[in-house]
Amino acid sequence: MTAGAGPTATADRSEAAGGGSGAVLSAHEALAVVLQIRAGELCVLLWRRALPPCEGEWALPGGRLGADESLGASIRRQLAQKVDVRDLSHMEQLETRSDPERDPQRRTLATAYLGLVPAHIDPVVPSDTGWHPAADLPPMAFDHASIVRSGRRRLRSKLSYTNLGFALAPPEFTMSELSAHYRAALGHDVAATNLRRVLLRRGQIEETGRSVPSGRSGGRPAALFRFRAGELEVTDAFAVLRPPGT
Repeated sequence: MTAGAGPTATADRSEAAGGGSGAVLSAHEALAVVLQIRAGELCVLLWRRALPPCEGEWALPGGRLGADESLGASIRRQLAQKVDVRDLSHMEQLETRSDPERDPQRRTLATAYLGLVPAHIDPVVPSDTGWHPAADLPPMAFDHASIVRSGRRRLRSKLSYTNLGFALAPPEFTMSELSAHYRAALGHDVAATNLRRVLLRRGQIEETGRSVPSGRSGGRPAALFRFRAGELEVTDAFAVLRPPGT
């Protein structure tokens, strides 16, 4: 049958574009690895599937690409509509998965994005959605666990040579607070004094001129800092933040 002949071809085109419920030859979906530092731990936003395949397992938020939208517009729409996440401080395309067997029902391409939510924001998410430790994932659908690991690697890499810490931190912070965020994201200890020296030298952060009062134990008030830019900048193209002793 030619491309324009009969209702079957019309239905196939509609379903490939995101409409209909029958089997199709291929589809394209947008997925998001949304990460946030919560209670000192790097967490990823997941939702529990209610229908087969992979019923009851956890999955990355996202869905089928609409016929009239770009991938970036699609994932932002789906994050807002499906899991009510709109406060992303940074989003970038991560990778595309094309394994023919990744979806047991149909050939499905998946383009994944990395999204970051700053630590001072607490999105209200639906009851079937929750934050999970990125280093200790629950049973995951399809190849989504592998995509989460790719997102963690991208975050760690970019924290070394860019100012991407701005997307994890609140607008103002002490160096102790910021080092805790870096520790959670990188997976190894980060000394506040060393981090302060490195980020000041690279021009990523600056003092606000304000401080927070000292605690009950006394001591000097802790200075407050902020990131100088709220958009991604490469500040040291060859830098690597290594674990202590390496």
